[in-house]
Amino acid sequence: MGNDLNQELVVGLDAGGTRTRAVLAAADGRVLGEGAGGPGNAITVPLPQLTDHLADALARVVPEAARARVVAVTGGFAGATAASEDDPGTARARTALTDALRRLGIPADRLGVCSDIEAAFAAAPGTPSDGLALVAGTGAVAMRITGRHATTTVDGDGWLLGDEGSGFWIGRSAVRAALRMADGRGRPTVLAGWVGRTLGLPVAVLPTAGIPSYDRGGTPRPTGTGAHDPGVPGWQRARREDYRRLLLPAVMADPPIRLARFAPLVAEAAAEKDAVAQEILGEAADHLLDTVRALEPVPGERIVATGGLLGPEGPLTTPLTERLHAHGLTLDWVADGCPGAVALARLAHLS
Repeated sequence: MGNDLNQELVVGLDAGGTRTRAVLAAADGRVLGEGAGGPGNAITVPLPQLTDHLADALARVVPEAARARVVAVTGGFAGATAASEDDPGTARARTALTDALRRLGIPADRLGVCSDIEAAFAAAPGTPSDGLALVAGTGAVAMRITGRHATTTVDGDGWLLGDEGSGFWIGRSAVRAALRMADGRGRPTVLAGWVGRTLGLPVAVLPTAGIPSYDRGGTPRPTGTGAHDPGVPGWQRARREDYRRLLLPAVMADPPIRLARFAPLVAEAAAEKDAVAQEILGEAADHLLDTVRALEPVPGERIVATGGLLGPEGPLTTPLTERLHAHGLTLDWVADGCPGAVALARLAHLS
């Protein structure tokens, strides 16, 4: 880093529910280092711990000898927003960030707080100020950004009330499909066996048939196994009852949000042409399309997307892109909000 530290510096933070990332950059935008700390959700993390996590991330990226040269810091926080200084999450984030900087002796004449989604939007090429932001990871939310501030929010209502089309929603759908197959209401799907194995259920209770084939009406074709129980080939009723008896408490033992861990199973099953998994992904893409359309986009308007479901390898990238294309819309994906937070810190310094 050497001589790069003998100049004005800026810091951008991306503080989410899992971890906090901090990036140190020169005033011209060149990245000089990165550091990480614990979770940074401004609503759910207690204030003392939030301050500690921010201080840890900052201490790892800003050498002590260079701290006096930091002229601007911007943090994008889950649970905060740049649209309102009075927002409870924003106030907590500002307090924690101010205390963390003071603890480390970082002056930061310009200190900004925004949401992690506003920071992700600013991470798009050109640091846009207006458009739409879409997040599809464990949760799902869309926002209209005007003047770099979120003005309208759709969904993001959490696992109990919303987050439709999210990783949680997909994972829950996988478990529901498995249960429906087991009790006879749903079509056969490899998800039943895969979900059961992931939860550590005994092999003896799992279905033994492979991926079924379907006729044009969606009816499974006979597989030649389990003729005594044609609704679920290769899976006797008694074993299905044992499966349900063991699966339900295994699911309930974890926090509900942990259902999101089954989303990759759906993507894998869909890639192997499992019809139930393909339908789940299609419905998830439909939900995200509805979320975007609720913001009343105009053709050609920019949609900056982030989150694992919409990345280069994301399972919803292709189906959602196809649906948006019909409305004259395209996705512009960014990996995270750190580059946006750096860009916002630079803009604050130059203003």
